[in-house]
Amino acid sequence: MAYDRYLAICDPLHYVIVMNRKLRAQLVAICWVLSTANAILHTTLTSRLSYCKSNHINHYFCDMVPLFKLSCSDTTINQVVIFTEGSIVVAGPFLFILASYVRIISTILKIHSSKGRRKVFSTCSSHLAVVTFYFGTIMFMYFRPSSSYSLIKDRIASVMYTILAPMFNPFIYTLRNKDVQQALKKLFFRISHPLRN
Repeated sequence: MAYDRYLAICDPLHYVIVMNRKLRAQLVAICWVLSTANAILHTTLTSRLSYCKSNHINHYFCDMVPLFKLSCSDTTINQVVIFTEGSIVVAGPFLFILASYVRIISTILKIHSSKGRRKVFSTCSSHLAVVTFYFGTIMFMYFRPSSSYSLIKDRIASVMYTILAPMFNPFIYTLRNKDVQQALKKLFFRISHPLRN
């Protein structure tokens, strides 16, 4: 999405040529292959651990760090893989997205029309907010020493990146729709000015 916006804003005349069906298929394939390889790697490493404590995971889903806490095996390799491989899988796309938005913002600042700047910035700022929220909570969850692990903080962060971040997208993009904005204004007006009999 960030690359799509980057091309649409920074290089609009070449957008149709560059963002063709083949490139879109390649981008989807890269995302699919990387996420599948990531899941297979962590599943394989976690399946090698032995568990001698309770099989009750004190979390709302089966995440790696709570599993490590249940394991009586050495989880050092698993934690090193989370830091190294995770930095590539998580920080790589996040830095790519941030770099594209730096270019987008520099292009926006060159637009002479304040209405044009406002329109482009409102389009991009919502996506950037959701991306920062999503990646920020993931980095908080996985890129810290295991000694600072806190079950309550991890549960809250997990809810934020697995439930809240995906829920924000429809709300943010729906609220930017003019028809929805008009309907909400009418609704709030009716609520604040009830009919009197």
